[in-house]
Amino acid sequence: MKDWFAEFLVVFSHSKRTQWAIFLGVFGFVAISLWGDYQLSNFELSGHMDSIGAVIKEKFLRRYDKVALGCLISFLLLAIKLYRKDKKRLYGMY
Repeated sequence: MKDWFAEFLVVFSHSKRTQWAIFLGVFGFVAISLWGDYQLSNFELSGHMDSIGAVIKEKFLRRYDKVALGCLISFLLLAIKLYRKDKKRLYGMY
């Protein structure tokens, strides 16, 4: 059981592309979430539309969350793809 973990750590430590993909996924997730919160921080409706302002804001925040999660998942899938390529390259399993 320790062999697969050691193999994972060796390949992961040599694979800069995989490390960057994971970093960019996490960074993109946080950045998109913060950007959406910043964009909607001053969102207010006036008049008789004031009552639905909070509902509209929550819907937009959910969309930003979905985009951020999509960014994270796509970069993690890219990291898996790059990890497999680098594992084949390092161990000569063409």
